[in-house]
Amino acid sequence: MRRTLAVAAAAFGAVALLGVSASSASPRLQVGIFDDGQTLFSGERAFPLFKELNVQVLRISLRWGGPNGVALRRPSRPTDPADPAYDWRLYDRAVERAKAADIEVVFSIVATPRWANGGTGFNRAPTSFADLRNFAYAAATRYSGTYEASEMRFLPLVRRWTAWNEPNNPVFLKPQLRRVGGKVVYQSARDYARICAAVYDGVHATLRSGAKVACGVTAPRGNNDVSSSRPSVSPLAFLRALKQAGLKRFDAYAHHPYYGSRSETPKTAPRAVNGRPPTAVTLGNIQSLVDELTRLYGPKPLWITEYGYQTNPPDTFFGVSWAQQASYLSQAFAIARAHPRIDLMLWFLLQDEPVVSGWQSGLFTSTGAPKPAFKAYQDLPR
Repeated sequence: MRRTLAVAAAAFGAVALLGVSASSASPRLQVGIFDDGQTLFSGERAFPLFKELNVQVLRISLRWGGPNGVALRRPSRPTDPADPAYDWRLYDRAVERAKAADIEVVFSIVATPRWANGGTGFNRAPTSFADLRNFAYAAATRYSGTYEASEMRFLPLVRRWTAWNEPNNPVFLKPQLRRVGGKVVYQSARDYARICAAVYDGVHATLRSGAKVACGVTAPRGNNDVSSSRPSVSPLAFLRALKQAGLKRFDAYAHHPYYGSRSETPKTAPRAVNGRPPTAVTLGNIQSLVDELTRLYGPKPLWITEYGYQTNPPDTFFGVSWAQQASYLSQAFAIARAHPRIDLMLWFLLQDEPVVSGWQSGLFTSTGAPKPAFKAYQDLPR
């Protein structure tokens, strides 16, 4: 009874924070996890844990190129998923395991093959966006729910898709900013507008009913500084630049509203800098992104496709205590559930990465010991 009252109180507090009534809160928030390492390479252990955690949705990076890429050489029939240049085995296994566990998959199409951009790297846009559209079409066809991979073996349906990952972050898309004729150009937004259009058009060209493609998938911060040694674009500036670049169609917008320092709770809004409004978008000021999305594109749904708190131990710089992680997890999902536009939220990760320099927000330690956040996630409303 005490736990029920505590959950209700947390949800009410989140509703008050966001300025929405309880009756307008998201009635269908789905909760999930994003952990490619565990999902793709440790599935025999991971999927029983996903089931135990009552995971509803798994996000999986469907790599077009790069390590574990599907298309490491150019296909002669690029819209045909059976083209011999394609190798889908890693992803077929994952979606079949997810289907067996009654878990929905969100595929994030990422990483340009070297053959598609002149060998400039996985985080550069393709030379021809038709190549990406063709791959998206082949992928959506293969995971249409009606594709026969072998005799009487039909692969599961994947309804939800995202285009790329954190395109406002130079780790995933370069260049970010350029000077053209004395003006600063948001090149990453220009390239990404065409990336997302290609994925959207490819998935929807299969004529599958119920398919959803999310654009954005943005990192929480950016410096908007072309002279920086590591230029990046802040989320709101990126969204505005997408509109200016001509992006028209998408079904949902996705964002990663991570905290900025270990002193921040999920409710903490970023502070103004030198009297200027903050450029970061965390969970504490997620409404600023929703407002701008509404102004530019109308009432699109918002997907939170990554969120998490790292722990100390092992991360002594960015980590919070294990107890704080569990508490913040519950608070964060209550905030999302209270918001009428958020209908998906995914935690990153299932298990800590094995080196301290990696990401340490898992529900398990790198050696497999559960943290208190495991139980907090398990107890989330469904």
